[in-house]
Amino acid sequence: MSLNVPNAALVPPGVAPVAQPAPGQATRRDAPIQGPSFSDVLRSRTQGVEFSRHALQRLERRGIELGEQTLARLTDGVDRAAGKGSRESVVFVDGTAFVVSVRNRTVITAVDPEHMREHVFTNIDSAVIA
Repeated sequence: MSLNVPNAALVPPGVAPVAQPAPGQATRRDAPIQGPSFSDVLRSRTQGVEFSRHALQRLERRGIELGEQTLARLTDGVDRAAGKGSRESVVFVDGTAFVVSVRNRTVITAVDPEHMREHVFTNIDSAVIA
């Protein structure tokens, strides 16, 4: 049986040895954790998508409405792209194209069907029809 007594030769001069807790005694690790749990933070980071300032401006300027169902389909498309290892993707939802940074789960821009003919999508590695 070991009592975890500090070796006096390893303790610097002028420093009192730190007492070890007795077996069964609460340690600092047993103290309640403050703040959100890891699973809550992970869930919040992996659900939904965020929109860049540019994307929000495009949505407003082009009058693109985002309902709950559209957001759910967009999120599903991003999840599917992430599952395939995509980094930058175009996700099509009801004719609207969303260019998404899959790693950051951030919509970079949005293009409605009226403006689709004028655009060329570059620097993407996948396309998803959601």
